[in-house]
Amino acid sequence: MSQYVSRLGRRSPSAASRLRLHRRPRRVAMLSVHTSPLHQPGTGDAGGMNVYIVELAQRLAALGIDVEIFTRASAGGLPPSVELAPGVLVRHVDAGPYEGLAKEELPAQLCAFTHGVMQAWAGHRPGYYDLVHSHYWLSGHVGWLAAQRWGVPLVHAMHTMAKVKNANLADGDTPEPAARVIGETQIVAAADRLVANTAEEADELVRHYAADPAKVAVVHPGVNLDRFRPADGRAAARARLGLPEDALIPLFAGRVQPLKAPDILLRTVAVLLDERPELRSRIQVPIVGGPSGSGLAKPEGLQKLAARLGISDVVRFRPPVGQEQLADWFRAASVLVMPSYSESFGLVAIEAQAAGTPVLAAAVGGLPVAVRDGETGFLVNGHDPADYARVLSRFADQPALPATMGAAAARHAQSFGWDRAAAATADVYTAATHSHRRRVRSHHG
Repeated sequence: MSQYVSRLGRRSPSAASRLRLHRRPRRVAMLSVHTSPLHQPGTGDAGGMNVYIVELAQRLAALGIDVEIFTRASAGGLPPSVELAPGVLVRHVDAGPYEGLAKEELPAQLCAFTHGVMQAWAGHRPGYYDLVHSHYWLSGHVGWLAAQRWGVPLVHAMHTMAKVKNANLADGDTPEPAARVIGETQIVAAADRLVANTAEEADELVRHYAADPAKVAVVHPGVNLDRFRPADGRAAARARLGLPEDALIPLFAGRVQPLKAPDILLRTVAVLLDERPELRSRIQVPIVGGPSGSGLAKPEGLQKLAARLGISDVVRFRPPVGQEQLADWFRAASVLVMPSYSESFGLVAIEAQAAGTPVLAAAVGGLPVAVRDGETGFLVNGHDPADYARVLSRFADQPALPATMGAAAARHAQSFGWDRAAAATADVYTAATHSHRRRVRSHHG
């Protein structure tokens, strides 16, 4: 938690709650330029951030903070606003062509997007929004301008950072452009508070972007524990999905792009079957998700790789699915495999564990926070398929491992509920409002 929020906890409870009630914003403008909270995660640029924004907004509304989410209209004929839940409104802003606009082309549309946000604001009484919370650097630029224009604090969440991504590039992945690095540096300087998913991300903000440590607050993302839970178990989920009851099922779920490294799972399975051909009859490898980002350049690349490795017979490609069915895929899997090159948190790892499934992940970014090595899953240093194959071998030899580790995983995930994340975010809003007022007073003083 930020230094401010932890200090808040040491006051007398009545003083802390008085300050919170006094300073907590009533209405927040939340900005999500490039990905709509109404989109299906696992398609195009929709992923963990969509889930994060939807869940956070709903829980903030339950705490009495109204949230209006501004996002770019990506289809014609969308209503100007949609009520996502009581207290949560999604506003569609016209900015650029509806279809076929790549994320890389969005910076050119920020002016039009900002105009749309300002138009919505102009229709309200002064002081309508108490705070701006922007997600990802594109939104941060709009947020910077809006917060300044409205005289309110800016809270920003990076989600991913160009400098960190560029330091951990997958083979054949394109580096993030210099314009993004400059943009992120400007937002870090302008924000009243920065929300980091993990302590490591907080350190990266300070180290790579010279963020003021006092402005950085660590808030772990949550998981929807009602949706992602063990439910009726592995066998029932497999029956529903038409999967063999006793198979070894290492699952990849997410956007198919080099950064997420689904190719490492395929290479791992090839190594495993090379060493242990007898496993071929009892392994199935589902890849659940659609091509995205730099993966769109060769959308069929993964299928071709499976064929080249001679494992097409055991790999099942499935399109992205809704959250309810995703929970079933997690329940059905022996283990979720996340060999990512970079992951600010890895929400999918917590979702799978909440559903009672262990995780085999690369020890990068927030994954060492999400996964307890040796207890709720296994962490691997680096991306050598042989290292991952050794772990899968253990799952093949110990059929009880998914159940025992899965039970520990479900217990571990209980501490990542969204209610806790929303309460901590509300405290960050309080701190941002407090320091913003202090700064304004000293400026005018």
